Amino acid sequence: MALLVESRSFRPFKSSEEYLYAMKEDLAEWLNGLYPELYINVNNFMDRLDTGVALCKHSNCVRNYAEEHVNRRQAAGKSNISGIATIVLQLPPVRYLPGAKGGTFFARDNVSNFINWCRNGLGVFECLLFETDDLIMRKNEKHVILCLLEVARRGARVGVPAPMLVQMERQIDREIAADKKYAQFSQGTDFNDGDDTDLSDGEDLTEYAPLPQIVTNDLKSLDEMVRDLVERCKCPTQFPMIRVSEGKYRIGDTKVLIFVRILRSHVMVRVGGGWDTLSHYLDKHDPCRCKTAHRAPVSAKLTGVRSGGPTLELSHAQVHYERSVLCCILLGILCMFV
Repeated sequence: MALLVESRSFRPFKSSEEYLYAMKEDLAEWLNGLYPELYINVNNFMDRLDTGVALCKHSNCVRNYAEEHVNRRQAAGKSNISGIATIVLQLPPVRYLPGAKGGTFFARDNVSNFINWCRNGLGVFECLLFETDDLIMRKNEKHVILCLLEVARRGARVGVPAPMLVQMERQIDREIAADKKYAQFSQGTDFNDGDDTDLSDGEDLTEYAPLPQIVTNDLKSLDEMVRDLVERCKCPTQFPMIRVSEGKYRIGDTKVLIFVRILRSHVMVRVGGGWDTLSHYLDKHDPCRCKTAHRAPVSAKLTGVRSGGPTLELSHAQVHYERSVLCCILLGILCMFV
């Protein structure tokens, strides 16, 4: 008699953590620019933030920028004031204990105050917020990073200097808006400027223009770096990535367009409202890489079980694993649709 008792899980992609490293690197440089005394980098990222002091300082910094934003727009006679500025100014400054030590109750209180400010002041969605223990106890670094990136996005709307990733997002959004406007103009239809008021405003265009990047990729162009990553696959027929224009590619045999940018030594892909590395993106969408990036599915069979008595005798049972060719084929097909 043989019983199926377990199925081994898939091995995670090797490149799955690279995008988090790239985001953390960008956020660390951004925070150092705003607060030079913080001395934050990729290696001590969580250590510098776990007291909550720097986070609460930033929330009050955003409040100062919001006040300046409102005054500047009113002085210029402009009525389109960011909604975030209005909400932030309705709340009092965030209170915190400057001398809090990491892991203490006071640190937890500081971090909790920052999270509440993100929720009530910036309107950050619950799915993008982190828990206090995610930072204090290092339970989920990913949630902390994604939340801080969203805080940076929303702060940029009131004039807070933005990380490079946010600057590239705004550049891509303006490119999409320009393409949409051109397409509707070509069709002879009226374009509704109400959808991109924030992007079309002249002050915003200069305020959020990308800053010069530090070149750390041996002076390779974006196309060269994309080609190097695609050519890592040695299959006779490679997964196609067709260049449409600078930083814009068509993937596979579909008409799906993706936006690609260089972030220091990383090639980043705009995915929905966030980012991924091109290496990890290809691991998930190239059928060849999708199959080889996983261990073949393994099923476990329990042998040596006697079923003559009222209960199963497991003392001398052994577990044997079998690889299924059919499962490998199904996995390859599944990866094509993920």
